[in-house]
Amino acid sequence: MNTNRQYKLAWLDWFEKTAVTALLGTMIAVVFLQVVFRFVIKGSLPWSEELARYVMVWAVFIGASMGAKSGAHIGVEAFVKVLPDGWKKPLVIVSAAFSVLFCAVVFALSAKVVVNIFSSGQVSPAMEIPMYWAYAAVPVGILLMGVRFVEAAVLALGRIDREGRR
Repeated sequence: MNTNRQYKLAWLDWFEKTAVTALLGTMIAVVFLQVVFRFVIKGSLPWSEELARYVMVWAVFIGASMGAKSGAHIGVEAFVKVLPDGWKKPLVIVSAAFSVLFCAVVFALSAKVVVNIFSSGQVSPAMEIPMYWAYAAVPVGILLMGVRFVEAAVLALGRIDREGRR
């Protein structure tokens, strides 16, 4: 595959896979514990649903970055394949530009929300952790997704170049 990409972003691949695996494992363990406590011990853990929810939000936004890397987000691949060769590169560039622009707007707005929550001192009801930790998943995940959209565009442009030389 592309060893240059692997060299530069291998750490990000590792981080995303490790983080999502750990987060989903944590979510499964916490929900399982809650079920055991509720139905076997006949009591409940007041913090478990809140923790599972926040962990799931982090897993979703980091997982969205992984989806951007693999091209799993909305796209019209069949449309691109039937276009004349001269149209493929501009379409990839425009698509990547809109995707990165979307990420930049969401990042800016979500970072503003996180800063507001940070300055308010709001804490979660059950665990009493600062709420900005839960909300920080959005700007972190969207920033990673923007990086992955750029990476996917670079790889797609390289693929178009290789196909054009055949």
